[in-house]
Amino acid sequence: ASIFYIFLFLFIYYYFLCLNSGGCRNNLKARGVILRAFDQFRVKSCIDFKPRDSEVYYLNIQKLDGCWSYVGRIFSNGQDLSIGQNCDFVAIVEHEILHALGFYHEQSRYDRDNHVQIEYSNIIAGKEHSFRKVGNQDSTTHGRPYDYLSVMHYHKNAFSNGNGPTIITINQTFQDMIGQRVEMSSSDVQELNLLYRCSKSVTFKFYCGFSNKDLCQMNHYLNSGNGWELVTKANGGPSSDHTSLANGNGDQGFFMHVSTASGQEGQSARLETKIMHPSRRCNIQCLQFYYYHSGNKADELNIWIREFDKQDSKGTLRLMEKISGSLHHVSLNATKDFQVVFEVRKGAGNSTGGFSIDDINLSETECPHVALQIDEIEKIISTSSSRTTIYSPRRYSKEGYAYRVAAVVQNYRIYVGMFVQLLSGKYDSQLKWPCLQREMTFTLLDQTPNMQLQMSKQQSFVSLQTHTSSSGTIVWDNPRETGTGLFYENDELVYGGVLYGYPDFATLEDLQSREVIKGGSAIFMFNFEGKLSFSFTHGFSAAVAPYPFLIFILAAMLLVP
Repeated sequence: ASIFYIFLFLFIYYYFLCLNSGGCRNNLKARGVILRAFDQFRVKSCIDFKPRDSEVYYLNIQKLDGCWSYVGRIFSNGQDLSIGQNCDFVAIVEHEILHALGFYHEQSRYDRDNHVQIEYSNIIAGKEHSFRKVGNQDSTTHGRPYDYLSVMHYHKNAFSNGNGPTIITINQTFQDMIGQRVEMSSSDVQELNLLYRCSKSVTFKFYCGFSNKDLCQMNHYLNSGNGWELVTKANGGPSSDHTSLANGNGDQGFFMHVSTASGQEGQSARLETKIMHPSRRCNIQCLQFYYYHSGNKADELNIWIREFDKQDSKGTLRLMEKISGSLHHVSLNATKDFQVVFEVRKGAGNSTGGFSIDDINLSETECPHVALQIDEIEKIISTSSSRTTIYSPRRYSKEGYAYRVAAVVQNYRIYVGMFVQLLSGKYDSQLKWPCLQREMTFTLLDQTPNMQLQMSKQQSFVSLQTHTSSSGTIVWDNPRETGTGLFYENDELVYGGVLYGYPDFATLEDLQSREVIKGGSAIFMFNFEGKLSFSFTHGFSAAVAPYPFLIFILAAMLLVP
């Protein structure tokens, strides 16, 4: 398509500017949300973002009136993009950035009349222009089918005058789905990558679901005993792979399994990924995979990385973590070319099963700090008399603040609430209290196997002085001084403060969407970030390799929500 792109490079330069009357302090949440939206673009596309230095073309991100952006590159010396009041959600930021990258609204497609009907009589007078169509020559669709789930689609009641919906879907199945603001859809991502000719993403490194017996260039070795095998089921479980679990299609996929039912104690088998190269200066990677343990408790699953340099072609192994759980995230810190090594080591005692792994993802992003898996969640919702609270173990933030996460399943309202609670810990005397200006993010994981195709619900807040309990106590104060004793851990009484979060974080509809529930389980994640800076008046930019050729056409100046 012929289009006037905002940036003719894959780096987008940006600049945060604090102009609202509340000042930068009230923009901390928006800043954190914008940065997380940037990370979604990095994982799913070749678009990167960098602070603006002296670049002529850049996004001037401000908190103005409403959520809006121009379509395409219009202005030099700073092009405004507004993330205004109540716009600080990842999907809304993605929506506005996609406008800046050249995207129009989905219901503005040249072929929209085949998919939706616009009810002009229900549109607020003077807003009819928001529903105009874009010509085929200016389309960014690249032949992709109409996407009712696009983050660029209007809600059915957008600009309604109160007389009824303004958009009616031809396929009634999608009438209540259009206008989702969870995350970019997989079709949005595909269109973006086609538009900018992306052959790879900025931070996504590896995915393997072992579909069609594909080992994804992985190698497996053993010193003796049993080795890794590609299977469709294993003795002792699981009876199916995770990729196609409960998809309703009757598919039977593959996963990797190693048996510990025979052999001697200490025997091991290794499964190694291809060699990868870190591309970000932060030297942070997150390994995510699903695993199933049906063997003896003494058996071990260890995660190593092997790093290479010019003088060491065989590589040097470093142990990252010994594994327990179901979905697992392992934080890596490779600084040079590396591969991930999954090692199973047989322990003492008898075993009737072994270890199985599936759906491996690796990205240069930070891992979630807590992953809370709730099994049989629909059963809990349907049978609980009132509410069921499920707590994570005590965790520590990077700064040393102790906390735990709580999921509250509320049967009578059919909601799952998500909360965080500060706890007393071993570093309390060294910390600054109250614990303010920390961004905290809850995520309901879409368990679609490839993380580049996931649409996970996120909500976040920043801890503030104004967050108080009914008694007037600051929620983020030292729980050892203002909290109550909750439980004992290692013969120590642990004190807890007030639960703070979202009582209505996830609805039953949220839980039943996409692949949020898989094998009867839902996974809630949480991140506890360090102190956010008030320094908003600084630039960011983004750039990538230039296009092999550039097409310039004049574009109408469009300002769109």
